[in-house]
Amino acid sequence: GMIVTIEPGIYREGKHGVRIENMVLVVEDEKTEFGQYMRFEPITLCPVSLKGINPDMLTEQEKKWLNTYHKNVFDTLSPYLDDEERAWLKENTRSI
Repeated sequence: GMIVTIEPGIYREGKHGVRIENMVLVVEDEKTEFGQYMRFEPITLCPVSLKGINPDMLTEQEKKWLNTYHKNVFDTLSPYLDDEERAWLKENTRSI
């Protein structure tokens, strides 16, 4: 039931920096002989800008994660949006 942030980032000294910050909920996952495992459920539902991503630099696992995250963002938020907003969200959560 804890909420934590995941904040990967990179900073180039004297140049620029970027950080992506997501809030996640820690929930129970599977229990094994080694004990109870936990996993993260994202509670920040904001698209990751595709403009700054070169898909050729991502592994298949990273692409799958991003596409799954974006599908969740779209599926969760789109029912609350009007047609114009939904079209924007669809474009900005498209699969890579």
